[in-house]
Amino acid sequence: MNEATWRYICEHADDDVRQLALQGSRDIDVDMGTALQQIQGRQTARKKLPTWAAKRGILYPSHLSMEQCSSEQTARYKAHVLESLPAKERIVDLTGGFGVDFALMSESCAEAVYVEQQPELFAIATHNFNVLKLRPTLKTICADGVDYLHQLDYASLIFLDPARRDIRGSRTYGIGDCTPNVLLLMEELLAKADHVMLKLSPMLDWRKAVEDIGHKHVEQVHIVSVGNECKELLLVLSATGCAQPCLYCVNDNNCDIFEIDSPVQTLPLEIELFPDNLLPLKEGRGVAGFLYEPNASLMKAGLFDELANRYGVVPLARNSHLFTSEERVADFPGRTFQITTISSMNKRELKEKVLPLQQANISVRNFPISVAELRKRLKLSEGGSNYLFATTLANGVHVLIICQHL
Repeated sequence: MNEATWRYICEHADDDVRQLALQGSRDIDVDMGTALQQIQGRQTARKKLPTWAAKRGILYPSHLSMEQCSSEQTARYKAHVLESLPAKERIVDLTGGFGVDFALMSESCAEAVYVEQQPELFAIATHNFNVLKLRPTLKTICADGVDYLHQLDYASLIFLDPARRDIRGSRTYGIGDCTPNVLLLMEELLAKADHVMLKLSPMLDWRKAVEDIGHKHVEQVHIVSVGNECKELLLVLSATGCAQPCLYCVNDNNCDIFEIDSPVQTLPLEIELFPDNLLPLKEGRGVAGFLYEPNASLMKAGLFDELANRYGVVPLARNSHLFTSEERVADFPGRTFQITTISSMNKRELKEKVLPLQQANISVRNFPISVAELRKRLKLSEGGSNYLFATTLANGVHVLIICQHL
């Protein structure tokens, strides 16, 4: 990168990239394509990779590569998972990409090997590893990851983040639809590494992933969310698996661990007669109680009976995925609300309890009307301190639960 291009990047670091593209540069020595890519990349990195963004000299790849790379927070979590494994002398990342995961995981290992087949991406990552001053024992190899696997003798851990786009650029989610197809490589992967870590799409059902891989090889499943948004699904595998694999539901600093396929007592339906049993609406008593919405990882896990048993909360219904209690459960992993009132869809009740709100944050759970339709029908603007959950109870009754977020 020449001096004119670097100077342009520094001068326009905070400017709108689209406007810069339209305006161009008066200096003919400025490589506008490179400049715009670096400005956009650094702006993305400020939120996604703050440590990298603060480091002078870091280069950024194309928008697609920046979109696909791990955030600093999720990469640190992978490094934490790696640290918990018994063997971590040598890790091999067969799908290196921008190198965020590799850079952070390599800190825990005596030897680390980065493999990337795209020459441009390989050059950027190699440059950045030098800027970051990663340990000198790492190796960077520009090659096809599958070809390198065939030559590999042994690794403590092999990491793969298969590309989730097909040859036409369309998104794919199934393990067998990604590139490389790790299902075809699984026997060789498990033969050459103590552990294999797969980063998969957050859209993928974890049970289906375990089934596709083979339950006997699964040691850990991690559903990783940041800011209550599900970001990735991680599987830790070995040739022998373990007697009792675990599911880790992670949202920022909160982590709930469940044993996969352990017997769970199913909650009896008769305790779901909300609100008659739990939150009495008798005249003069009003409404007492709390409403709970599990965090994104727990929602993704779908272990709702286990969640109810662990925290002593009661589900509104099998498919509503909301819980209640008369006394507040302080450590519930998700959002907690104080219930102020409950309304049926009866016009009189709506007029009395809902319409005076004027504005509310609306969510629907197991309800036949969308948020947009419900907001239009109730004539409520968005926002404010009121939260309204539209849901269906165990007896099939549709209700609106109005609460305050705690």
